[in-house]
Amino acid sequence: MKITISEEIRQRCPEFVGTAVVANVRNSAFNAELWEEIEAFISDYRQRYTVDSIKEMPSIEATRTAYRRCGKDPSRYRPSGEALVRRTLKGNELYRVSTLVDLINLASIAYGYSIGGFDADKIEGEALCLGIGREGEPYEGIGRGVLNIEGMPVYRDAIGGIGTPTSDHERTKLSLETTSLLTIVNGYDGNRENVDACATYIQELLRRYCYSDGGSLLRF
Repeated sequence: MKITISEEIRQRCPEFVGTAVVANVRNSAFNAELWEEIEAFISDYRQRYTVDSIKEMPSIEATRTAYRRCGKDPSRYRPSGEALVRRTLKGNELYRVSTLVDLINLASIAYGYSIGGFDADKIEGEALCLGIGREGEPYEGIGRGVLNIEGMPVYRDAIGGIGTPTSDHERTKLSLETTSLLTIVNGYDGNRENVDACATYIQELLRRYCYSDGGSLLRF
């Protein structure tokens, strides 16, 4: 899989760095040990941070800034990393979706990045390009129906958009049948060290909970 960054993103978000994890996996509906880890992490997280802390998190603020630069209101179309952190710090329970989705959500909360998770076998072609959503561009967000992605960063494969910081596309979503994972950590803050650390954390979680060797990293 080749991942490139369009000139329109480079101009508006020159700091952007990304790291992808490509791995063979075995998904499951629920993993009790993972959820023990998630609940322990969240308990500690809530003791260290409050909702007011969100504005001090560089990874979250940088994604909000990227939305503004591309032409989207981040308060109306909230990036998923911020949405997960807000949900956690407000005391709400996280959704239980599947082991793959749950561990990606854990990594997103831990580092504040919006992370795309895709079934690699459903991606059309052998390349993705990060661009900006266009007026009227068709896009069906997972569990959201038709999503207006105009002015939103979007990864496109050979036939269209598959991932934005707000929501990934139904067409390439992770399922219990997923065996080939592509997950992308989006660092609009330009912090290569932190982005790589988040990707490495995902690899560790995959080894523990998804019968995986952790796969390989792709930096771009």
